[in-house]
Amino acid sequence: MKRFLATAPGLRPVFLFILLSIPVLTHAQDFVWTPGLQRAYADLQKLRVQSGKQQLELESAANGIRIFLDDYADMLTLVSSDDEQAFASLDDREDDRLDALKKLDDTSPWKRVIQAEVRLHWAFVKLKLGKEMSASWDVIRAYKLLTENQKRFPTFLPTYKSLGTLHIMIGSVPDNYVWVANLLGLHGNIRQGQQELQRAQQDPLFQLEARLIDLMVRAYVLKFTDADGQTLQRLVSEHPDNLLLHFFGATIEQKNGHSEQALTYLKSRPTDKTYIQLPIIENILGDIFLQKSQYTISAVHFQQFLTSYKGQNYIKDTYYKLFLCHWLANESDAKSRPFLQQVIQRGRTNVESDKAAQKFAEAYFKKGVSPNYKVLMRARIASDGGFTDSALAYLRPYAEVKFSISAEKAEYNYRMGRIYQRRDEPDAAIPYLNRALALSEPEQLSFGATAALQLGYIYQQKNDRTRARSFFQKALSFKRHEYKNSVDNKARAALSSL
Repeated sequence: MKRFLATAPGLRPVFLFILLSIPVLTHAQDFVWTPGLQRAYADLQKLRVQSGKQQLELESAANGIRIFLDDYADMLTLVSSDDEQAFASLDDREDDRLDALKKLDDTSPWKRVIQAEVRLHWAFVKLKLGKEMSASWDVIRAYKLLTENQKRFPTFLPTYKSLGTLHIMIGSVPDNYVWVANLLGLHGNIRQGQQELQRAQQDPLFQLEARLIDLMVRAYVLKFTDADGQTLQRLVSEHPDNLLLHFFGATIEQKNGHSEQALTYLKSRPTDKTYIQLPIIENILGDIFLQKSQYTISAVHFQQFLTSYKGQNYIKDTYYKLFLCHWLANESDAKSRPFLQQVIQRGRTNVESDKAAQKFAEAYFKKGVSPNYKVLMRARIASDGGFTDSALAYLRPYAEVKFSISAEKAEYNYRMGRIYQRRDEPDAAIPYLNRALALSEPEQLSFGATAALQLGYIYQQKNDRTRARSFFQKALSFKRHEYKNSVDNKARAALSSL
C-alpha cells in the first residue's frame, strides 16, 4: 500500500488543492456556516492563517464547520513548513476531530464530506513527511466516505470535487498496482474524475476552486495548453490578494516550462506579514534564476530556502542546484564540490527531484563527467525554463559525435528535440526525439521514456492516433528510470484521452 500511494508524486499539489472548497450553505444545525466562519475560510484560502484562526476562536467548537476549518488551518501550517516536530505535537488532533464529527447529525450531507476532508488533510501531511502507509489508509477511508455520500446525496456538489480528484488519482495508478486499488475497493478513471470536476464547476460557489483543481490536473497529469495558461492568468489577476493562487500559478507555469510567467506571479504575490510563510517559494525563485543563468542571485535564494525550511524534502535537490550555481559559473572544484557532498549526506529521497539529485551526485563522485557535459547541463536548465534561444545557442556548435558516451548522446538528442518542440517546430523535433529514444532503450535511460512521451504528444497533436498510442505505450515500457512515476502518469492519461 505504501508504494501504491507513492506512484503519483506529481499529483501531490493537486491532492493539496482538493481540500480548498466549502460552500456557504448548510442543511443541519450541526454544520452551520456563520458569517464569522465564512470570513475565516476566506482568510485561510488566501493563506492568511493567523487571521483565520482568530476568527475561529469566536465560533462554537461544536460546529462541524468550525472543526473542519480548525483542521484546515493546522494542515496549512504543517504542509507549508514540513516541520516534523510540529507534526508530532499536532497529529493526535486528527482522531480527536474525527471523534467529534462522529457525534454530529448523520442525516447531513456535510458529515461524510467533512470527515473525508479531515482524513485527506492528514493524508497529505503524512505523505509529505514520508509516512506513506498511514496516509494510504486515510485516503482509502476518505474515498469510502465520499462514495457513500455520493450514493446518499447524489446532488451534493462538494462530494464531487474531492471524489473526482481521487478518481483521477486512482486512474493514474500504474498498471502493476491496479490490482491493489481493486482489492481495496478503489475504482475510478481520469475521464470520470474530469467529468465530476466539470460538474462541480457548474455551481458558482465552487467555480474558482474547481477550475484551479482542473488546471492542476491538466498541468500534472494531462497536457497543459496555451488556453489553460490564459485561464490560469485570469484567475490569478482576478485575485491579487490570494497568495495561494499566486503560488500554485507559479508552480504550474514552472512545471510547464514557462518560468518567466512563473516569476511574474511570484513578483506580484502579496508579501505582508499577515500571510503564512512559504519557504518553498525561495526554492522556486532559485530555480528560475538558475534557468536564466543568473547564478549569484540563484544561490542566494537557495541559501534562504535552506535557512528557513524545516523539512527534509528538496534538501538534496537544493544542494545539487547550489553545486550547479558554482559549477556552471566555472568556479573552482573546491567551491562547488562541497555542495554535492551535502547531496549525499542530507535530506531524503521521497520526491523525484531529490532522487535525481542523489543519482547525479553518486555518478559524479564515481566517474565524474565528460568535458562536454557542462554544455548539456546549461542547455537542459535553460530549456526547462522555456528559455529556448539560450538553450539552442548552447547546443548549436555541437553534434552527437562530440559526446563520448551513449547517455550523453541520448541527452544531446533529447535536448535538441525538446527545444524545437517548445519552439513549436515539431517536424524539426521528431528526428532528434526518435534518436534519443533509440539510444536510450538498451540502458533504459530516462531520456528514452520522456522522448517517447513527447513524440506521443506531437503525433496526438497531428491527429495521428495510431502513432501517438504507440509512443505512449513505448514510454510506459521503460522499466527503470528516476522519472517513471510522472512519465507513466502522463502517458496513461494520454492513452485514456485517445
